[in-house]
Amino acid sequence: MNKPLLAALSALALAGLGAAPAVAAPLTAAPAAHVDSPAPKAKKPAVTVNFAGTVSLSDCSGSVIRFPNSADSDPALVLSNGHCLETGFPDPGEVITGQSSSRTFGLLNASGSKIATLRANQVVYSTMTDTDVTIYRLTSTYAQIKSSYGISPLTLSDTHPTAGTAIKVVSGYWKKTYSCNIDGFVNQLKEGDWTWKDSVRYTSSCNTIGGTSGSPVIDTSTGKVVAVNNTGNEDGERCTVNNPCEVDANGNVTVHEGTNYAEETYGIPACFTTGNKLNLGAAGCTLPKP
Repeated sequence: MNKPLLAALSALALAGLGAAPAVAAPLTAAPAAHVDSPAPKAKKPAVTVNFAGTVSLSDCSGSVIRFPNSADSDPALVLSNGHCLETGFPDPGEVITGQSSSRTFGLLNASGSKIATLRANQVVYSTMTDTDVTIYRLTSTYAQIKSSYGISPLTLSDTHPTAGTAIKVVSGYWKKTYSCNIDGFVNQLKEGDWTWKDSVRYTSSCNTIGGTSGSPVIDTSTGKVVAVNNTGNEDGERCTVNNPCEVDANGNVTVHEGTNYAEETYGIPACFTTGNKLNLGAAGCTLPKP
């Protein structure tokens, strides 16, 4: 878990590292097209990813997020990690919903400057079981944030991410962006007493550090959030705090020192209904329940 460096001594803080940039294949001449052949499809340009909509927490990173069906009049939400919860790490198997909160967040603009302080009134959902997420409800709506500060939320994708996808991890705490690709997916990622399922493994250039916990992982082709950054293996140890291990479907354990990870978010939108209200009983919702 990528907690801030200064907090590591007092809160079991976790940091990370990473893998290798892809090398482009050599170009070769294409055969002449037949007169009736359709024109080749233009490659979709990458979306510009910046700090707009990200937030800084007292000890972590996060982002203002919306779901595909959220309305501008809905109360805005902030996404971070379960291990960034201000009341401490949720225990294995623990799910927190509807907990009162007055936590504040520094809202960033495109260049990474803090332009406002946003405040929560509730921890809508938090867990470190199967995933590592905390979702806060703010006292402001999306429309109010847009009107006052010109900032729109980031949208969570509701489809499973794809291996090889180009991504950016955007840290509001450090005001730093990491660029890499999704290297693959982990059946189970175990760290200390916690286990996460179907985690994202980065290629090495996303060498995230303490304080990047909770950063949105953004697909650069769509601009949508596909995961939330949370941990990395620092020392090559096996399945310990700060040193997650990978467990495949057959129970085989592997350790990748210096590799960093994130938790997918595509399943979250199905658990929220009209008005950004949590409904863990909704059809298709697979988040752990209390």
